[in-house]
Amino acid sequence: MPLVTADLAVSLDGVAAGRDQSREHPFGVHVGERLHAAWMFEHPEDSQAEIDAIVDAGAFIMGRNMFGPDRGEWDLDWQGWWGPEPPYHGPVFVLAHRPRPDLVMEGGTTFSFVTDGPTAALERARTAAEDANVSIAGGPTTTNAFLALDLIDELRLHVVPLTLGEGIRIFDGVPGLNLTPTSSRTTPHVTHLIWRADRRQLHSLLG
Repeated sequence: MPLVTADLAVSLDGVAAGRDQSREHPFGVHVGERLHAAWMFEHPEDSQAEIDAIVDAGAFIMGRNMFGPDRGEWDLDWQGWWGPEPPYHGPVFVLAHRPRPDLVMEGGTTFSFVTDGPTAALERARTAAEDANVSIAGGPTTTNAFLALDLIDELRLHVVPLTLGEGIRIFDGVPGLNLTPTSSRTTPHVTHLIWRADRRQLHSLLG
């Protein structure tokens, strides 16, 4: 059965992004590349399976901040952080408050902008993905929104061995969850942790 998955790189104290995002600093000045540089770019061979799994889905959902830094009206010249050929190679649904026409990129990625909330975005993504998984592609605010709605089946956290002290954290604003650990693997640069949602146990606890 297809899953809704989510991948997020976090610090030891749970920070996944800064609050001061800009074009020059996609993850915020305070956070920068520190959550991704070592394991994704400097030593990708140590985590290749986990890196490949991040984009191994039939459709993707992301927040507006994950797509770009602009606020308010759309800058229609902005086409994402990834250049002309993003790594998704499939449909990507961007949560937004303002409509924007679909953006078709090289390599099979199409960004569609959804203004009626996470549940509607997930319905469209499930349809587009057919029998494949749907990935919540970030950032942390969007991941937390889906966690709060109990819509994520498998949560994959890539924990980097540093603390950041401030920023947007995983599980901020999320009510109690019941997660079952299914996998962990450690390299010198990151620990990959995977949990599955255990809804049967949670429902029994709630009576």
